[in-house]
Amino acid sequence: MKSLTKYDTDLFFRLYKLTLKRDCRSIIWLSKTGDGYLYFVIGMLLWAFEPEHGELFLYTALMAYALELPIYVLLKKMFKRPRPCDFLMNLTAHVTPSDKFSLPSGHTAAATLMACIVAHYYPSFAVLAYCWAALIGLSRVLLGVHYPSDVVAGSLLGVTIATLSISILG
Repeated sequence: MKSLTKYDTDLFFRLYKLTLKRDCRSIIWLSKTGDGYLYFVIGMLLWAFEPEHGELFLYTALMAYALELPIYVLLKKMFKRPRPCDFLMNLTAHVTPSDKFSLPSGHTAAATLMACIVAHYYPSFAVLAYCWAALIGLSRVLLGVHYPSDVVAGSLLGVTIATLSISILG
C-alpha cells in the first residue's frame, strides 16, 4: 500500500511535469495575484465605495489576516517541510520561493481566506472567488514550490481563520 507521502509526491510530479519546457508566465502571473497586494486593494476599494458591507468586509479581512499570518509562520517553523524544489532531485522551481519551507502554502491560505470572506459578504462572487483561490493553489504546485498536501493544508487554514473571523465580526 502506498503511503500518503508517496501519493503526494507522485501527484506533485504529474502536475509539475505539465510545465516542463513551457512558458509559465501566465501561471507565475496568476500566482502573483495571491501575493497580498490585490487583497489590500479590494479591501480598500470596498471600504471606500461600497457602503453596505465594505467597511465590515475590510475589518473582517484585516482581523483574519492578523490571525492567519502568525499561525502560518508558526506552522511553517513547526513542520519544517522542505519545498519540493529543494528536496527532490533534478527539479528547478519556476519561481523563487519567499521562504525555506512548504507546509502550509501561504498563498493558498490567504487566497482561500479571501475567497471565504468574499463569498460571505458578496455571495454572487463566491464561485469566482473560490475558483481563483483553487487556481492559486494549483499554480503553487505547477511552479514547483508546493506539494498538493501543502495546498490542502493552506486551504484548511484559510477556511478555518475566515470562518472564525466571520463568526466574530460578520
